[in-house]
Amino acid sequence: MDIIFGRNKKEQLEPLRARVTGKIPAWLQGTLLRNGPGMHTVGETRYNHWFRWPGLAPQLHNQRRSKYLRSDTYNANIEANRIVVSEFGTMAYPDPCKNIFSKAFSYLSHTIPDFTDNCLINIMKCGEDFCATTETNYIRKINPQTLETLEKVDYRKHVAVNLATSHPHYDDAGNVLNIGTSIVDKRKTKYVIFKIPATVSGGGKKGLSPLKHMEVFCSIASHSLLSPSYYHSFGVTESYIVFLEQPFKMDILKMATAYLQGASWASCLAFHREDKTYIHIIDQRTRKSVLTKFYTDPMVVFHHVNAYEEDSCLLFDVTAYEDSSLYQLFYLANLKKSFEENSRLTSVPALKRFAVPLHMDKNAETGSNLIKLSSTTARALKEEEDQVYCQPELLYEGLELPRINYAHNGKRYRYVFAAEVQWNIKYDILTKSSLKWGEVHCWPAEPVFVPTPGAEDEDHEMPCPPPRDAKEGTTSLGGAAHAYGEGQAAPC
Repeated sequence: MDIIFGRNKKEQLEPLRARVTGKIPAWLQGTLLRNGPGMHTVGETRYNHWFRWPGLAPQLHNQRRSKYLRSDTYNANIEANRIVVSEFGTMAYPDPCKNIFSKAFSYLSHTIPDFTDNCLINIMKCGEDFCATTETNYIRKINPQTLETLEKVDYRKHVAVNLATSHPHYDDAGNVLNIGTSIVDKRKTKYVIFKIPATVSGGGKKGLSPLKHMEVFCSIASHSLLSPSYYHSFGVTESYIVFLEQPFKMDILKMATAYLQGASWASCLAFHREDKTYIHIIDQRTRKSVLTKFYTDPMVVFHHVNAYEEDSCLLFDVTAYEDSSLYQLFYLANLKKSFEENSRLTSVPALKRFAVPLHMDKNAETGSNLIKLSSTTARALKEEEDQVYCQPELLYEGLELPRINYAHNGKRYRYVFAAEVQWNIKYDILTKSSLKWGEVHCWPAEPVFVPTPGAEDEDHEMPCPPPRDAKEGTTSLGGAAHAYGEGQAAPC
């Protein structure tokens, strides 16, 4: 485990030719961009949480190269040879050699923090731009060919959000739909859904950035002014948006005083198991929430899988936990333990399907199930005052980092590709069956999919999970075709 989680990763600035075993399909052309945590120490200082190391961007194209994102955070830390910019699980404190005025300014600046631009979670495409993203208000443009770090973009200059997800959605035209949190803006805390256009018309002018033309699509009021929900993703269908306001919450007052108290921002997140999970359904045509109030039991969701409409109902699938123990697992102190000791989560991820009625039957009796679909056992029980309690269908236990054929995003679909500890898994929602792929000493990462040209079947794709060799400390591409079914593409 120390090979994977306990060492700074080295940059590969010059392209390293891949050693290919087997045969890569001739049609598989292009560049695969990925990013993720790469550096856990700076000088004598150490990061505490895996989710917020400085980002390393690998590029795969029959050859491999990688380069650290030259964010303002990275540059400041390297120049000082110590961690000087606070991250999610690690607070940076003044150099003991600083004078009292410099120290006082450092404490004051953390009361209302300017979050990091360490964009290590995902790569987002906005028009012709490629951007590395994190969950703060900052994203960084990158050059996909050279991996050079380009312009820093601050969402706040265009929409009033302090935080934003790294998992946006794209429509058929390439427009980006994303969601962020606006904290105590004009005495209100709300979740802001915003749209970034794929193109900008400018009378023939070139170089106009869609990022400068983002607009607010709609907003959802938070149930709590000073304790908004943490979220990592959301769902969309062809006509609706699905947002879960879960009881994994940020304590804003504690965040404002965390620096003075010697606490990290991670400690300001807490799971409130006595609270509900509110299910917000927004009609994209009216840009307003539906009037019915849906809720379910307390849970923590990081990844929405997909959502779609069927017979006046909206179905959405998520990987859900019963608590927030996953966040505790990724502290470096825990990751350095043996796998058996480290992996004792108090809650394992479960693939769950929820169903909500889009049209409320006002004559239905209290306690009656409003879902009449034969395709799911999920229930929606009518309660008083236009409230509906949703009970999910359990589809599968143990999978995470789900991916689908994105051509089926927001539509009825059948297959989920995901990671299950030491396996990659293909799960068939229709038959409730699964196929697995894995190799000795390898830890398959989040799958990435490349559609087979001209394919008609949903699962006729090239899943690409880059497995990490825990024994040798190397990354390889490879897999067995039979693990995903005869005639289908194998992991690459």
